[in-house]
Amino acid sequence: MTTELRQSERALAHRPLAGRRALITGATRGIGADIARAFAVAGAALVLSGRDGDALARQAELLSGSHGIRVSVITADLAAPEAPERLAEQAAAVYGGLDVLVNNAGISHPEAITDLTAANLDDVLNVNLRAPSLLAARVGAAMAAAGGGSIVTIASAAALRPLPEHYGYCIAKAGLVMASRMLALELGGAGVRANSICPTVVLTDMGQQVWGDHPQKAAPMLARIPLNRFAEPAEVSEVAVWLASDAASMINGVDIPVDGGYLIS
Repeated sequence: MTTELRQSERALAHRPLAGRRALITGATRGIGADIARAFAVAGAALVLSGRDGDALARQAELLSGSHGIRVSVITADLAAPEAPERLAEQAAAVYGGLDVLVNNAGISHPEAITDLTAANLDDVLNVNLRAPSLLAARVGAAMAAAGGGSIVTIASAAALRPLPEHYGYCIAKAGLVMASRMLALELGGAGVRANSICPTVVLTDMGQQVWGDHPQKAAPMLARIPLNRFAEPAEVSEVAVWLASDAASMINGVDIPVDGGYLIS
């Protein structure tokens, strides 16, 4: 366990999410898996969703055993048209409602606009925009009827600043930022808060393979980040925990960069 991770877990040890019921999508790896870890440390009861049922089961066993929390899993492919609404219903049924939704699942097909295929664009927009927007609308409506909740969407710095060869990805993530603002506007009066987190490159296993292991590719991106480094998963997860907690009770409709200053450079 790294020093950074130990510090993160100490910061969450007072369990600010005890008693909360949270659905986390894309929870089998990367940022989603680390958010699940952080929410477990913070005391939430979890519903983890993803496409790989075996990986979800292993994640659930690890988190419940390590942190003494309830963890359930729902296998779902959010690319399927009916999947977001079905997931909303199934996840709410597990613990009799949801207090937190973390909209994290996403994909990317990097390609230049001149090489864009309709299939790739449809794929990215379905998974990265349609599915989380519909899921948040259904979960948010149920939260509003029950008295409130928190919706945390993992968007991207690419929602706020164009990233070459990420046409569909940038469009989808920008749409998610606006979706969060709309949810905040229409459901805020019922006690539902909706916010977006906009990270730069995050050094998950995949991020490390794509960026961390390729200094020449990473150098131009790092040159645009004043802190001169990429984000670690825990630096995103801690913001998600905070947004889901009472400590952020007046935070609604904002997009929070976790980017080391990338957007100001």
